[in-house]
Amino acid sequence: MAMNLYEAAQERVIITAHRGAAAGNIPCNTIGAYDSALAQGADMIEIDASLSADGTLYSFHPWMEGPHLGTDLRIPNLHDDEIKELRYVNYDRAKTEWGVCSFDEIFERYKNRCFINVDKFGEHPKEICDLIRKHNMQDQIVVKSGPNKESLDIIEQYAPEIAYLCVIGKDDNVHEMLKSRNINYVGLEVIFSEEDSPLCSEAFIEKLHKDNKIVWVNSLIYDYHAQLSARHCDDTALAYDMEYGWGWLANKNFDIIQTDWPLALKVFLENTGRRFRK
Repeated sequence: MAMNLYEAAQERVIITAHRGAAAGNIPCNTIGAYDSALAQGADMIEIDASLSADGTLYSFHPWMEGPHLGTDLRIPNLHDDEIKELRYVNYDRAKTEWGVCSFDEIFERYKNRCFINVDKFGEHPKEICDLIRKHNMQDQIVVKSGPNKESLDIIEQYAPEIAYLCVIGKDDNVHEMLKSRNINYVGLEVIFSEEDSPLCSEAFIEKLHKDNKIVWVNSLIYDYHAQLSARHCDDTALAYDMEYGWGWLANKNFDIIQTDWPLALKVFLENTGRRFRK
């Protein structure tokens, strides 16, 4: 089954579940969290990348072993048989049944089911691309990086056919530059802390849409001191005002919204008539 991110974004706002949908006793970046995200209506799941001592890729955020696994051990220093014994802890620091899942497990389970954004791509580009091609999932995968030459050279070398979004915090004519590179440039991820940023202006978004590019925004909050969308975010939507939190983003005509609350966002967009475009 062929999947096309641009075509999907013409039909509906793409909801991306940041590390899946974690809650209660289901931690992030686990099969449980990814299954939960799809059950809640997410179109895309985001996975992190860590490489074991044996060269196996796992969906685990680097340097988060302490908070997520309750251990001082590090995934890059462990062999696969040691990693298989690890278990995530929940919010109360109690050990759960959920283990650290490999890329092979994820790709086998979610092939033809959803889009997958591989975060931390630039740290292990060859290994990640080898697995993507092994599973023949090039059309499902989204990779991202900053606009620096070194990162773009890596994308061009290892992933020229895989959907690529460039992450930017300011407009330095990145869009025009990317069109000249040998990459499958599909759009931009914009990060802004103020509402008057050019990156969230109607003119900027319309320019990208006219060039058949999509625009990704983050409503998630990983640190409230580091605003990704000028406080139009999950926290604002759920604790204060959904219109100010999520409605503002929808009205800006962003194509992809990455959230930690996929079901609540889906229900809000559908109930206000802003999820579907066709």
